[in-house]
Amino acid sequence: MILETERLIIRRFCADDWSDLYEYLSQESVVKYEPYDIHTEEDCKQSAIYRSKDDAFWAVCLKENNKLIGNIYFKEQGPKEFSTWEIGYVFNPAYYGKGYATESCKRILKYAFEQLGAHRVIGKCNPENSASWKLMERLSMRKEGDFRKTAFFKKSNDGTPLWHDAYQYSILDEDFLSTTQ
Repeated sequence: MILETERLIIRRFCADDWSDLYEYLSQESVVKYEPYDIHTEEDCKQSAIYRSKDDAFWAVCLKENNKLIGNIYFKEQGPKEFSTWEIGYVFNPAYYGKGYATESCKRILKYAFEQLGAHRVIGKCNPENSASWKLMERLSMRKEGDFRKTAFFKKSNDGTPLWHDAYQYSILDEDFLSTTQ
């Protein structure tokens, strides 16, 4: 499965993507709000293999040279009859500010609503991650909630959970279709 935009190819991962993945997953600022820590080269080799076998992960690549500049997580949430999907994204800071995240996420939403028959797509982020919630707003997603200390990804040195708040956004099929007509 390959999705295209004017400037991007959005495709499944392959094992050879590890070095491009390492360029951004090895940076503390990139993984600050993610459920994992910075990655070593070996971690990225394993992650690229894992992602190549998991349909939830999409590699976002520049059309001009096939350089992997980020990834999108896109997975159906149960129960199946609710037709709800979740979107997430992580990009290489060297490519921030060029509209690639917006462009690739818009294409994933188009795929969701026009090809998969999705009813609803949700996204979640830490309220401190303004770049993430601003992206969801650019995608015409609507803020549904502000959840207090809903989850933790990391623990302090003494093992205490570091709880964080979360915003949840969504877009419905009817919302998406009204923005594309």
